[in-house]
Amino acid sequence: MTRFLPALIAVLFLTVTMTATRAAAQQAYIQIEAQPSLTQAEQRVRDYATYLADVNGFALGGGWYGIALGPFAAGEADALRRQLIGQGQIPGDAYLSERADYQRRFWPVGAEAAPAPMTDSAEAAPAPDPVVPDETPRQARASEAQLTRAEREALQVALQWAGFYDAAIDGAFGRGTRRSMAGWQTANGFEPTGILTTRQRAELLRQYNAVLDGLGMRLVTDTRAGISIELPMDALAFDSVEAPFVQYGPTGDLPVRVLLISQPGDRTTMNGLYEIMQTLEIVPLDGERERAQSGFLLTGANARIVSHTEVRLEDGAIKGFTLIWPAGDEERRTRVLALMRQSFATTDAVLDPAAVSGEAQSVDLVSGLRVRKPKVTASGFFVDNGGSVVTSAAAVEACARITIEDDFEMRLAASNGDLGVAVLRPVDALAPRGYAAFQMSTPRLQSEVAVSGYSFGGVLSAPTLTFGRLEDLRGLEGDTRLKRLALASLPGDAGGPVFDTGGAVLGMLLPREDGARQLPDNVSFAAQADEIMALFEDAGVNGQSTEQVAVMAPEDLTSLATGITVLVSCWE
Repeated sequence: MTRFLPALIAVLFLTVTMTATRAAAQQAYIQIEAQPSLTQAEQRVRDYATYLADVNGFALGGGWYGIALGPFAAGEADALRRQLIGQGQIPGDAYLSERADYQRRFWPVGAEAAPAPMTDSAEAAPAPDPVVPDETPRQARASEAQLTRAEREALQVALQWAGFYDAAIDGAFGRGTRRSMAGWQTANGFEPTGILTTRQRAELLRQYNAVLDGLGMRLVTDTRAGISIELPMDALAFDSVEAPFVQYGPTGDLPVRVLLISQPGDRTTMNGLYEIMQTLEIVPLDGERERAQSGFLLTGANARIVSHTEVRLEDGAIKGFTLIWPAGDEERRTRVLALMRQSFATTDAVLDPAAVSGEAQSVDLVSGLRVRKPKVTASGFFVDNGGSVVTSAAAVEACARITIEDDFEMRLAASNGDLGVAVLRPVDALAPRGYAAFQMSTPRLQSEVAVSGYSFGGVLSAPTLTFGRLEDLRGLEGDTRLKRLALASLPGDAGGPVFDTGGAVLGMLLPREDGARQLPDNVSFAAQADEIMALFEDAGVNGQSTEQVAVMAPEDLTSLATGITVLVSCWE
């Protein structure tokens, strides 16, 4: 019987092997997603692992990486797949897959790799990705000793970003840094030795830099501008040259823009650029402003964008850059900005100041960039020697900022929405050349009147006088707070003063909108002088009144009107 023992052992081995193979074949994974890059797959597998159990990541071959749940018994796997799809926790196209479909496992970190698929083909299975051998703590400390100070600081920055380090970035690996390393190791499935191995350092930096995936940070050298700088070139493309800017615009859904700034000049030229750039839409008003003898910094943010401009003056050349990034994406923005600042370098070349196309020349553009414009403009006029201004209430509703003459900040002091009049007070003291005297005597019907206003917004640098007649001391429906004028006004005139022939103010011109009614072009209305002055007490204004009726030469009236009429701007 002894001679049968080897055969019996062989049969038993074959039986056990076949049983194990059948058991393995009866197990299945639920494949829920595949990604074309390891970085994308790692991000997605971490997301799924926050609310699902038994999450795995495998290399699928051909550059693809799969995310799967399991393994489970085949019947259990299908029932669970249907349940999770019904609950909306996994995609509707998730399917069952055998263990043999998967190659190297990349998640969970440190997990045992899945067995390579069995094949009857003579063709060799694809070779797994090379794995850097791990190190003992002694070997890790030895390799760590070869790091430069900048590399050690970069690891501290990455640990700080990951939430494990909150001390100074100094490149010194003391007890605080070691504790943060151990914390990161524990969170990522490594033994918490407090000394990062070469592979762990690479993984930490990979996690830190994963936020830049898809941006394509590359060093760009523009020989015309004489600037080299790292830019997110998977999101940008060259747009145009409009001196002093080389402009790069977005290529996809990320609305990012970059300007390279280059021009010859001195400190006066640089200061002029500093002032001009603050008028552009790409530099929002709320932000840091710094100017020195050798450069300047401009930052700004609003609900749409965050802008950062740096400029330096060296050897008669003005060089710098502007990064415009969408609001609400601070992690990527700050990382991109740091790389741009770190890589910024210059040569002697500068842009030709004449390199501006005809299309870029417009009153609304500076070198092809749109000038910041207020959302509403109207007219107004000084009413006391402290710089208080009366204007249209509709023009200063819901303003983040109110200015007169584009330069002087104002605040809303009083408003009467029914009358349509608002009173503004200056944030800082003003000393106007003149201010209104309100006519308290009853004017004569059909007498000549004139409205002073910025009829065309801020296009003209001075107000325009429009002449007409006083038609009635009341509104169309008998409203005694109004005067009716035979005068063809424009929308920009609203808020301007209405003068009598002697230069006294009869009232304030109101906007022409009157609900659904279409009024004739030569019909306008003004708020009565006494109604306006009734607001002054609440606003803290000491207005001037008169009852003198006189006649003033047209040129003198024009001079008076120019001195007291202002452009009122409402900004977002």
